[in-house]
Amino acid sequence: MNNHKKNLTCAAGQDTSGQTGAQSPHNLSGRARRKQAAVYLISLLPVILAAAVYSKLPSRIPTNWGFDGQVTYGAKANLWAIAGMAPFFALLFQFLPVIDPKRNNYRKFQGVYLSFQLFMQIFLLAITGIIVIESLRPGTVHVSTVITAMCGILFMMIGNMMPKFRQNFFCGFRTPWALSNEVVWNKTHRLGGRLMFCAGILGFAGAFLPWDKVKMAMLMFPLLAASAIPYIMSYVWFKKAEE
Repeated sequence: MNNHKKNLTCAAGQDTSGQTGAQSPHNLSGRARRKQAAVYLISLLPVILAAAVYSKLPSRIPTNWGFDGQVTYGAKANLWAIAGMAPFFALLFQFLPVIDPKRNNYRKFQGVYLSFQLFMQIFLLAITGIIVIESLRPGTVHVSTVITAMCGILFMMIGNMMPKFRQNFFCGFRTPWALSNEVVWNKTHRLGGRLMFCAGILGFAGAFLPWDKVKMAMLMFPLLAASAIPYIMSYVWFKKAEE
C-alpha cells in the first residue's frame, strides 16, 4: 500500500513527457514564490517610472555613455524599449527552463536562479533611473563610475552563484564538454566562479579611478580572462576524463 502511494505521488509530480516541471509556480517553495513575485513586481517599476516622467522629458534623452566620455542621444520614445526590457526578461527567465532539455536540474539551483533574476531586475531599474535623472538633470550622476561599479557587483554575484549552477543549456559555461560530463561541469563552474568573482572585484575597484579608459580595461580584460580560462579548462578536463 505504501509503495502504491509513493508511485502515485511520483506520477503526480510528472508532466506529460515524464519529466518533473522545473519552474512552474506550482513547483516553487514558499520562499521561492515570494522571490518570483518580487521579480515580477520589480520588473514593472521601470515601466511605471517611465510613464510617470515621460511627459516631462526632453525630446531627446541620453541612451548610451561611452568610456571616451561621449554621450549618445535618441528620441525619448526609446525609454519605453529600455524600461520594457525588465518585464521581458522576467518572462524570458520564467520560460527558459520549460524548453531546456535539462529542465529538471533547475530544481537543484532554484534559489540561485531566482536571486540572479532579482539582481538583474534591480540592475535594469537602476539603468532606467540613471537615464531619467540624466535626462532631467544632466551631470547629476557620474555614469561611468556607477555603471562600472554595478557591473563589478554583478560579476561578483554571478561568480558566487556559479558553483551552485547545475547542468543546463542557458546558465553558466555551457561548453559541449561540460554538458557531456557532470564532473567537468562542476569543475568548470567552481573555477569560473572564482575567476568571475575576482573579475568583479577588479572591476568594482576600477570604477573609482579617475580615468575612464582604465575603468574599461579593469572591467573588460579580467572578464575576458574569467570567461576564456574556464572554457579552455573544460576541454582539458574532459579529455583527461576520457583517458
